Amino acid sequence: MATRFAAVGRKLAVATLVLLALVAFSPIGNLLLYPLESRFPAWDPSRGAPDGIIVLGGSIDTDLSAAHRTPVVAHAADRMLAPADLARRYPNARIVFTGGSANLVATEAKEADYTAPILESLGIPKERLILERDSRNTWENAIFTKQLVTPKPGERWLLVTSAFHMPRAMGIFRKAGFDVEAYPVDWRMGGRDGLFAFTRNGADGLGKTDVAVREWIGLLAYRIMGRTGELLPGPGKD
Repeated sequence: MATRFAAVGRKLAVATLVLLALVAFSPIGNLLLYPLESRFPAWDPSRGAPDGIIVLGGSIDTDLSAAHRTPVVAHAADRMLAPADLARRYPNARIVFTGGSANLVATEAKEADYTAPILESLGIPKERLILERDSRNTWENAIFTKQLVTPKPGERWLLVTSAFHMPRAMGIFRKAGFDVEAYPVDWRMGGRDGLFAFTRNGADGLGKTDVAVREWIGLLAYRIMGRTGELLPGPGKD
């Protein structure tokens, strides 16, 4: 703005503000999230009891937890609540939590270590919990969990994660050779009726768009790396 290109700078500033307002208040976030969250339907319990339940990490802020020496649930609390309910309904199912640290810089703080006390406080006995604490991403969640539990042919395992993350997670587990059934939680928007709804809360629109864009980039990157069998995995087999 302080150079001879000030006119261009002003135009870029105006364009940026317009785009920011558009993303914040328009349905863009909903339009990006809906194909992800609606890809897998709610799990059907009529098929019978599962043999195991896998819960993906992503709820605990390990840095804050380490700093305060207590579990800090930063987001996606449904990932903690769902396994507690499932554990009560299916007392013979094994409960696996998979999550280490996603930090680029090595840290001793592991999400599984802080998640265990939460799940125990919600009524899951310590002896039922199987903790996988070394994975740094969803690919490693799948690989390490499969090595840990060695699923047998015919066993039924549920995969608990956020609805927007479910397509990528399911594609990765299938690619890893671990047959799981989707149990989506932590929805960020309602049904199709709210697809084109505007919002007066700019932070809400920006938040939805941020989550959706990161997930779409993740889907593309994992497809390019060969870690999923298709760009947007669905209920059918890859």
